[in-house]
Amino acid sequence: MPEQTGPPRDDPEGYLGMAAEDAEATARRRGWTTVRVVPPGAVVTLEYLIGRINFAADQGRVVRCWIG
Repeated sequence: MPEQTGPPRDDPEGYLGMAAEDAEATARRRGWTTVRVVPPGAVVTLEYLIGRINFAADQGRVVRCWIG
């Protein structure tokens, strides 16, 4: 099997509206090595990290998702 050289092939939009805990578990199952959940508007580092998916969660639901 070839090694993965980039992020998993996944649609970040598919996580919108999910419970944050479910989104995190799903992302890990799909191969994301780093999963970050933050509140909307949180100040976060912007360096690109291959294999990381980010979720902004409000009241326990994913309202934004981005890769890197």
